[in-house]
Amino acid sequence: MSKITVVGSINIDIVVSVDEIPQIGETVLGRNMKHFPGGKGANQAYAAAKLGAEVSMIGAVGKDENGKLLLDNLRIGGVDNTSIEILNGIHTGCAIVIIDNAGNNQIAVIPGANMFVSPDLVSKNSELIEKSDFIIMQQEIPIETIIYTSKLAKEKNKTVILNPAPAHDSLNEELLQYTDILTPNKIELEKLTGCKVDTIENVISAAKLIVDKGIKNVIVTLGENGAVLVTKDGFIHKKSYNVGEKVDTTAAGDCFNAALAVALQKNMDIDKAIEFANLAAAISITREGAQYSMPTLEEVLDYKHLLG
Repeated sequence: MSKITVVGSINIDIVVSVDEIPQIGETVLGRNMKHFPGGKGANQAYAAAKLGAEVSMIGAVGKDENGKLLLDNLRIGGVDNTSIEILNGIHTGCAIVIIDNAGNNQIAVIPGANMFVSPDLVSKNSELIEKSDFIIMQQEIPIETIIYTSKLAKEKNKTVILNPAPAHDSLNEELLQYTDILTPNKIELEKLTGCKVDTIENVISAAKLIVDKGIKNVIVTLGENGAVLVTKDGFIHKKSYNVGEKVDTTAAGDCFNAALAVALQKNMDIDKAIEFANLAAAISITREGAQYSMPTLEEVLDYKHLLG
């Protein structure tokens, strides 16, 4: 079986439920507070494993209770966690997630141990890159590590998927050389390009600017409006799926990225892989929590059969 390696963040999510997300300067009362395993990297690794892939992860946690909980959860979920470093004197990453009644969210991340996911750590575990076909990364770890890993992956002829979240004000020019698939959401695309993306046409135009800089495939995730693939040859717009009430959108993008890699690993054409990823993400938002919301391969295939 081909393999996926995720290099990225591992966080404990502190989730607060509110009626409406507060505006700047506003105080609202929360209904409850829960703790869930999270972090974009860990979410993607966990989701890919639930979808049947052989998955390893390179990352870091603190030597604390949260770190132990997160490592145990990845292991139980089927992820090889042996290349995750445990750091003394550094706290495990944490995300504060506010979710409203409609399932929308705002997130603030305190990186902690994630800032110690270094090029040296990746180099020490370079055999994982060698054994993998797909490398998935996000931007909750240092940019120098993302560049180093991408370059190493391309030297070994691996496919690099970069989820540019949280987005910086521009894409690193060096990183563009080594990324095969970029997967921003609409907000991230706007920040990366400085372009308004209030229509599908504007999304395509903005994504084309990135394609023109050298990335072969830009896939923009649009929530209930599905996803758009933009390449030098044109674009494809794939619809979203409605499989139930929206409860929590926190890790929908992570689910999409993991499912995309799994589908491509199964030799699906990229347009079919996007359909598969859209459906997996649609299932995930009907459940609470990040990793706990991820569907199994059987669930996605059952829905695909039902929906036709």
